[in-house]
Amino acid sequence: MFAHFELPDIGEVSRRTVAASLIVGVAALVAAFSFGYLLVGVGACIGLALGTINYRLVGVSVDKVAATGTENPKRPLAANTLGRLAVVTVIALGLTFVNKGLGFGVLGGLAVFQFLLIFNVARSMAKSGPMPEHDDLVDGPVVESNIVAGRAADGPIIDRNEPVASPAALESGDDIRGGA
Repeated sequence: MFAHFELPDIGEVSRRTVAASLIVGVAALVAAFSFGYLLVGVGACIGLALGTINYRLVGVSVDKVAATGTENPKRPLAANTLGRLAVVTVIALGLTFVNKGLGFGVLGGLAVFQFLLIFNVARSMAKSGPMPEHDDLVDGPVVESNIVAGRAADGPIIDRNEPVASPAALESGDDIRGGA
């Protein structure tokens, strides 16, 4: 799905998301002040800032794990993600107990940041053109879903260098080269 989403687009997504967060934060602050709920606006700015910091720390975490060359990067990435999530949750809930308007502003700011991020990723993907067909994504032969570990379900052993036969051909007993 993300095969045509190139790395230079990540920087563009990041810049647009942070810029939009700044604009939304200022607008939230002005609107909250105008309606007499200044702490909600401050909370929204804090939530947008927390979202931005979290987004930046995701990149730092991925870079660190990639630099270590860890064989199984899922564990350190999951630990980092859980740690960041715990910190953001404690801050948001702590501010909610201090002042409900401030806390709900933080929660709203976090939600708006996520929406802006998803919107900018979708926009960048839409700008990059239509999704390529499934066959265009794979350099080699397409492996059908009924093929497990080089063998079709109750069928012949599959040579990975040869084109994969259709499921109908596999069911009929024909091997990949078309012979019986």
